[in-house]
Amino acid sequence: MVEKSATTSSGFTKEEELLLQDFSRNVSTKSSALFYGNAFVVSCSPIWLFWRIHQMDLLPSLVFFVIITGISTYFMALAYKNTKFTLKHKVANKREEAVTREVSALLADKKMSRKEKDERILWKKNEVADYEATTFSIFYNNALFLAIVIFASFYLLRSFSPVFNYIFSITVASGLLALLSTGKSN
Repeated sequence: MVEKSATTSSGFTKEEELLLQDFSRNVSTKSSALFYGNAFVVSCSPIWLFWRIHQMDLLPSLVFFVIITGISTYFMALAYKNTKFTLKHKVANKREEAVTREVSALLADKKMSRKEKDERILWKKNEVADYEATTFSIFYNNALFLAIVIFASFYLLRSFSPVFNYIFSITVASGLLALLSTGKSN
């Protein structure tokens, strides 16, 4: 007897939609909030650098700080999302054997069909890959962003005015990360 799966308005079964969702570039609301929250914090951190070390006044520069922080937050969140998408499949392939062993050991004594066990393994593998890709994407992009900002503000642009230094170093660093995150990797 052939089991018939319920189809949705898009013509795909629920299982097919879940599989497509796991491999799409779209991120969940939770991941998006995490990305924008982290991007905002990291984009705000150079303000202290320019306020205390480069001696920029806070109130006269507030407009620059707000606008550039907003632009940088958007670019950083985009870089997080793109890097996560690239890394997720690599991590899933590397963790496949370990996750399969772990889930198989947990389900060894339970009465389940092979298909249901495979679905649970796939779900767990995607969950692990999603978590690891998210955390590494945030770490990698934050470290690279701060390194570029420090290098640009203290070495490349040190002779320019602090306002130009801030605007240029933050936008170039975040824009460069967003651009580099769109490239294909092997």
